[in-house]
Amino acid sequence: MKGHEFAAQILREYDIRGTFGETLNPQDAYALGRSFGTILARRDGRLVCVGYDGRVSSPELEGRLIDGLRASGMEVMRSGLGPTPSLYFATKALHADGGIMVTGSHNPPNHNGFKMMMGGASFWGEDIQKLGAISAAGDWVDGNGSVRDVALMDTYVSRLRVDYTGPKALKVAWDAGNGSAGEAMVRLTEQLPGQHFLLNEKIDGTFPSHHPDPTVPENLVQLQDAVAEHGCDLGIAFDGDGDRIGVVDGKGRILWGDQLLSLYGRDLLSRRPGSTIIADVKASQVLFDEIARAGGKPIMAATGHSIIKSKMAALAAPLAGEMSGHIFFADRYYGFDDALYAAIRLLDIVSHSDLSLAEMRDALPQVVNTPEIRFDISEERKFEVIDEVKARLATTDANVDDTDGVRVLNDDGWWLLRASNTQAVLVVRCESSDQDGLARLKETVISQLQSSGVDAPAF
Repeated sequence: MKGHEFAAQILREYDIRGTFGETLNPQDAYALGRSFGTILARRDGRLVCVGYDGRVSSPELEGRLIDGLRASGMEVMRSGLGPTPSLYFATKALHADGGIMVTGSHNPPNHNGFKMMMGGASFWGEDIQKLGAISAAGDWVDGNGSVRDVALMDTYVSRLRVDYTGPKALKVAWDAGNGSAGEAMVRLTEQLPGQHFLLNEKIDGTFPSHHPDPTVPENLVQLQDAVAEHGCDLGIAFDGDGDRIGVVDGKGRILWGDQLLSLYGRDLLSRRPGSTIIADVKASQVLFDEIARAGGKPIMAATGHSIIKSKMAALAAPLAGEMSGHIFFADRYYGFDDALYAAIRLLDIVSHSDLSLAEMRDALPQVVNTPEIRFDISEERKFEVIDEVKARLATTDANVDDTDGVRVLNDDGWWLLRASNTQAVLVVRCESSDQDGLARLKETVISQLQSSGVDAPAF
């Protein structure tokens, strides 16, 4: 049987992603369906849930994906347009063997891709490479599958609403960024007490207002303005497919993923003392110290939502998070990253507290840090540089954590250098208690990069 070769660069570590009409096309979606269905069939699976986001290319890709799944004998449950977490929810609610979401996440409008799960776990890494090999060989099973639509949006939103028990009405601004969380956001806020001011709730894959990535400060300006205009307690934003959250407090200040995880962690540990809480290597030392101070067991993990979910399952951790705004609750929820659910849990914390979100933020230890600095380097060279830095540090008495790249702790604070798993870039982050210490950390990173012949960016 004639196979199909995917462009090598779209087979990423955590998903399949490319530029529509260039590196990604409808034939890729069909081959993905054939290959994913083949793997599932050989594991005696049959039921697959499929959803798609609001991008212009998503309906066409979803249609061809379903054709491929059916040709491999799969029974497809089509959950339709919505955020990625609603697809994850569908696989749980319907006890499906697998799930595929057609989504470009927070990437530009002409990008698209697929996030997958199988057997209740993320489908990533070696699984994706195996899928590519099956497709290239045309090693597909044949079948005569089926497809039917399932309407689960109301059920999903009702489940989100369950965990809001706050006694105090709040004023909240919300920004869906015209991403696929828009409809769910509208339905959810209709069920919540308080006043809610909605921005960009209409799903539009051209993203006319701003790019739907809440880790970029300029994408939160509209939300900050709404918080100020309406005197809101806080503002909440979502990325393009609704699995990452962005938050601003009543003063319009951004709370990053590690600050949010500190608040979630303290709340959880008040009810579940001694729990393990996982954060990625880019997170502030404040977070790890706060979790330990509250009686929890902080664990540092490599960056990547699939890695985090796998580690959560292995350690039975009830909570995890990433700087990028992926927050994972296995406490009263399913363990996947769902920004709408994270919003509910945050609102519940604020509503039950005598402190405002701004006061909670101010109560955290104050540090100075860089944002996540990313700079281009060749795919081959990025890992070599990390190995070279590790080797040099091994000849010193530096306190090094090599969970993901190198994270070095010293009297000034810490610095991180890691290679991205999804792009040809190196990532740097530094944190200190004061500006002088931060400057020394930056100098150390620049020196290490220069020793490897890399021109460090100004940061």
